[in-house]
Amino acid sequence: MKQDEAADTLEDELFFIHQLKCSLKEKYQCVFEGIAKQGDSTLLNNIYTDLYITQGCSEQVNTEHEVRQIEVASRRHESQEIQVECKNLFEAPEQDKQIRTVLTKGVAGIGKSVSVQKFVLDWAEGKENQDISFIFPLPFREMNLKEKEKLSLMDLITQFFPETKGLNLTRRNQKSSSLDVLLTNLIKGNLLPSALIWITTRPAAASKIPPDCIDRLTEIRGFNDAQKEEYFRKRFTDENLAKEIIDHVKQSKSLFIMCHIPVFCWISATVLQNILEEKKNNDVKNNQADDASKKLQESNTEDTPKTLTQMYAHFLRFQILQSRRKYDGEYTPDVSWDKDAILSLGKLAFHQLERNNVIFYDTDLKDCGIDVYKASVYSGMCTQIFKEETGIVLGTMYCFVHLSIQEFIAALYAHLFLDINKKCVFDQDFVHV
Repeated sequence: MKQDEAADTLEDELFFIHQLKCSLKEKYQCVFEGIAKQGDSTLLNNIYTDLYITQGCSEQVNTEHEVRQIEVASRRHESQEIQVECKNLFEAPEQDKQIRTVLTKGVAGIGKSVSVQKFVLDWAEGKENQDISFIFPLPFREMNLKEKEKLSLMDLITQFFPETKGLNLTRRNQKSSSLDVLLTNLIKGNLLPSALIWITTRPAAASKIPPDCIDRLTEIRGFNDAQKEEYFRKRFTDENLAKEIIDHVKQSKSLFIMCHIPVFCWISATVLQNILEEKKNNDVKNNQADDASKKLQESNTEDTPKTLTQMYAHFLRFQILQSRRKYDGEYTPDVSWDKDAILSLGKLAFHQLERNNVIFYDTDLKDCGIDVYKASVYSGMCTQIFKEETGIVLGTMYCFVHLSIQEFIAALYAHLFLDINKKCVFDQDFVHV
């Protein structure tokens, strides 16, 4: 929000700005790839790769599958589009136009959250947008848990940012209202009319925002071809490993297209790095093995994934093996454990797809036989989004790292269900296990 709408005095304003920047820097300086808290922490500035963001997009809701949307987007000509830098979202191309509200849409895993994280971190570190006094990132997923409460704007802000308690952003008393009324008034400018609003959303939900309230419409398209390669080079300090992975991904059109999605780049990097490391270990063993052993070991490394299905199968296998090592201390072969894990995850994926859900809760996991505490066992497959602010648990929500992963596991579940029960999972007269 602009400085003329900030705290009543310069001294108070500087104090709150400093407190907020310190808090946001600590919160946003690291990125956890793949999963929220169980993943490996990395400094965002070390691996951040600019995303391809374009001005405008189709006004109609795209009902095609998100993977299909990515395939279509990959065929567009970049020269025909207006590219927007994330740091310049509120800068108007025409000097006489003021941009107050920006709506950015993008499919799941395309980089919306990381873009917001980078924008906030650059401000907190004093690098960009220093004409903005305060930034308050408010996640809809968590705010939705407060939909039945009546809150003022300051109530909402202080619950998410307790360090701002005592800050007065408005010069008039605010009435408490429901969350939807509060956010509507904020977007329309009835509350804090000089505040800058940036809304990020998936395409299907973009139509819920009144178009007359939006000053700029943008779309995050993920990585272009050059940015895909940049991602892998930043992720791996070993240049040879990065080049090998890039070369492999380029060999498959479907894999290379899917790498428009940063999350899929992470999946590919995870799988291919593991396969290449296994191959190197086998090469060492081959030097000491007989011919029969060599042939067996070579056959185990020849199935490097070339399709999306193969990539997801390898990813699932890798995560289960990682879970075994975490809880058993070693890669102990246990087929029954694998089947139980896959069936539990599959049941969750399948039933949530039936309900058109990509976000689910503790009770959903329990209904599928997944222990909430052990949700992290399925590291990389199930993302735990857990926030705790001001001593109050705002809620725990889960989602698969990407919709296509959820669909793959649901399809695998349907196959296993048929094989085990000799019944189709779509048979409504049969009780699902």
